[in-house]
Amino acid sequence: MVSKNRKILLVMHQARSDPGRVGEALRTLGYELDMRIPAIGHQLPDDPSEHCASVVFGGPMSANDEHEDYIRREMDYVSNVLKNEIPFFGICLGAQIMARCLGAEVKLHPEGFMEIGYYPVRPTSEGLNEFPSDMKAYQWHKEGFDLPRDCTLLATGFLFENQAFKYGSNAYGIQFHPEVTEAMNRRWLDRASHMLAEPGAQSGEDQLADRARHDAKLGRWLDRFLNQWIGPAFP
Repeated sequence: MVSKNRKILLVMHQARSDPGRVGEALRTLGYELDMRIPAIGHQLPDDPSEHCASVVFGGPMSANDEHEDYIRREMDYVSNVLKNEIPFFGICLGAQIMARCLGAEVKLHPEGFMEIGYYPVRPTSEGLNEFPSDMKAYQWHKEGFDLPRDCTLLATGFLFENQAFKYGSNAYGIQFHPEVTEAMNRRWLDRASHMLAEPGAQSGEDQLADRARHDAKLGRWLDRFLNQWIGPAFP
């Protein structure tokens, strides 16, 4: 009997990046995590079938930064993953890279707003399987993505309308950050405190208060989503 490929590629964008709750949940499901950071020189596989799935996380850079070699390499890799119909999950920058690979634009809010903190995410009629109900999700971004052609919009927001979409049978992009643990939340607030003065950003105090109110539901959503997207490594 041929054993199931249990290796998932996690693409991150800074030397101190942490897969957080997504990494924890995938390990719990029985997967081996192959973590790579192209921005500091890690290579991406030429053959995407080396991994049973891929997750591309967020980062402070832009999906439009094609002057950066690692962004071009990530776009080539994600295009290959989508072409070969390998399960894909893009988070924030990862979703924006996915959208660009599928021909859509990634751009700033027309009035300069950002989403930094907890914001409502609402399911569309087509997204009720992935998003059974409204929730407040943690965000940290200044750009959003247009919905690519031949994709299904699964969830919407107020400042940035497109919050989650699906391509094909098993490729997803989301604008928000379900991976963020409380420790990560506090690090982000400390290291990027200058961002809290931007239009649309919530204060650190409000973010931590909202975390206490809304994070448990976001965590349950993530567990449910990952079970639906990839399921346990072992039957």
